[in-house]
Amino acid sequence: MSGDRLISCGSQTVGPYFRIGLEYLIESTPKIASGTPGNITIEGRVLDRDGAPVTDALLEFWSSTDTPAFQQLEFPEGFRRVATDEAGAFSVLIQRPKSSRMKDGRMQAPHMLVLVFARGLLRHLISRVYFEDEDANGSDPVLLTVASERRSTLIAKSDGAHRFRWDVILQGSNETVFFAW
Repeated sequence: MSGDRLISCGSQTVGPYFRIGLEYLIESTPKIASGTPGNITIEGRVLDRDGAPVTDALLEFWSSTDTPAFQQLEFPEGFRRVATDEAGAFSVLIQRPKSSRMKDGRMQAPHMLVLVFARGLLRHLISRVYFEDEDANGSDPVLLTVASERRSTLIAKSDGAHRFRWDVILQGSNETVFFAW
C-alpha cells in the first residue's frame, strides 16, 4: 500500500443467521422448577424501532447471588439465557434478585443485568431490569442516573403473583435504556 495509509473497513455484524449455532447455549442453560420459592417469571418481547418483533434475539439475565453453590455451578444460579420466538416474545423463569452492594458501599435495588444479542448489532447491548414493586428503586444509584422520563423502560411491571412484564425496544422514541461499557 503506497503511503502506508490505513483504510477503515466495516465491522462484522452477528447476522444474518445469528441463532444458528447458539441453540446449544440455550438448551444447556439449567432449568429451574416453577413454584420454587423466590422464583419469578419475566415475560416480554424484543421489538425494533417500528414495533416489529425481533425473532432471533438472545437475552442473558444475570443477577448476583450469595449462595455458596454459586462457586460450584457451571452456570451461576442467577443466570438464565433465553431466545425470542417468531413473535419476538421471551419468557424466563429465574430466582428473584436481592439488593446488592456496590464497591463504594451504596446499596442497589434488586435488579438484573440483561445482555441483548441480535442480528445486525455490532456488539451486544447492556441493560438492567428492575421491578415496580421495589421501594428501593427510588434510591438506586444507577437508576437515578437515568433521566426520570426514561426510567420506566427499565422497570418490569407486575403481571400477577411472581410474574413481570418487560419489553425491550431496540430503537426509537420508547427505546429501552442501554448502558455503555
